Amino acid sequence: MSSVISIHGLQKQFGQNPVLRGVDLNLEPGTVLGLLGQNGSGKSTLLKCSLGLLKPTFGGVTVFGEDAWSLSAHAKARLGYVPQEFVSYPWMRVRQVIAYTAAFYPTWNQRLVDELCRRWRLPLEDRVGPLSVGQLQTLAIVLALGHEPELLILDEPVASLDPSARREFLRTLLEVLDNPNRTVLFSTHITSDLERVASRVAILRNGRIAFHGELDELKDRVKRLRIAASRDLPASFAIPGALHCEVNGPLATVSVDDFDDELLDTVRKTWQADVSVEDLNLEEIFLELHDQSDNPRLAATR
Repeated sequence: MSSVISIHGLQKQFGQNPVLRGVDLNLEPGTVLGLLGQNGSGKSTLLKCSLGLLKPTFGGVTVFGEDAWSLSAHAKARLGYVPQEFVSYPWMRVRQVIAYTAAFYPTWNQRLVDELCRRWRLPLEDRVGPLSVGQLQTLAIVLALGHEPELLILDEPVASLDPSARREFLRTLLEVLDNPNRTVLFSTHITSDLERVASRVAILRNGRIAFHGELDELKDRVKRLRIAASRDLPASFAIPGALHCEVNGPLATVSVDDFDDELLDTVRKTWQADVSVEDLNLEEIFLELHDQSDNPRLAATR
């Protein structure tokens, strides 16, 4: 089965500033992939290169088997995109913008659009210019879903929505994902949202993909250990795969990558310690992985 998006050796720089430093990533049909990264990590740049909105400096991106920079009209009609900042026609009314967009898509589902506008209370007779940021973002989501795209790319789609609107969007997204032929690439800072909808996660760090795999796989490999040893632990205490370590006498709290039972047995035997293992949520894992990159001593133990 061919990948919906295939990215190989993607590099993008602006002037002398490199943003993407060699990204390799494949998105298979029916996948919901959550993209995580700190501000400035290149998430939006990666999405725009995938849509053909930015031209790679080196490497390449294909979408539906076509070069992203020269997508055919047929391929573009299979895409839906919600940008971070939605720009439309300020003099038009909301219903006019919807009708104008619908004219480009032979598969436009007006019944779905009407239901979304009702559910999200979009003011159809208001002009676009005075709309709030949240209303503009809601309109962008409606326009992206109206033609029921095979590939949906979301760049911080709920950042401007209030909690109620965000909950409604996630409910709708889960309904949309009920179609096994639909593929979603979802970038957001709200990790709890990704945990609800994403089956796979990619973490972008320093312009490269630091992790790409099943969400459950990531949670299985990153754990927090609480250690109570029989004697005071040295200040230099560290264990393989340590991401974060705090030592206080015989007690230590350590977050580790590549956790397994062998590591657990080694710590218990080496330090004659009681060790408890804690699961971490996606936000905690994300913070631990990025904090580790700024800690040379811990990085040296990996």
